[in-house]
Amino acid sequence: MTAPTSTRPQAEPTVFIDNERVVVTRWSFADGAETGWHRHGHDYVVVPIGDGTLVLEEPGGTTREAPLKDGEPYFRPEGVEHNVVNGSGRPFAFLEIEIKRPKP
Repeated sequence: MTAPTSTRPQAEPTVFIDNERVVVTRWSFADGAETGWHRHGHDYVVVPIGDGTLVLEEPGGTTREAPLKDGEPYFRPEGVEHNVVNGSGRPFAFLEIEIKRPKP
């Protein structure tokens, strides 16, 4: 998928762990910052750091809001495709834990 050009600030990833089993990344967003379009190559868990609202831009032009609560994780399967935008009105961050499948 070709990503539309955006003038939004970019979210900042900080990778804490990247080994054969998991990748743990903190995503830090300024108000209105985005990740850019991406497709998840692994199952993953998101753990919000604080309360906030993410705006999810999805294939086909749909958009939805996802209110998040501090410390309340959620799981998504491999293959999710979207652009994540901070709609909280202030800085926001979350931890993303990607679960790698064992190599055969």
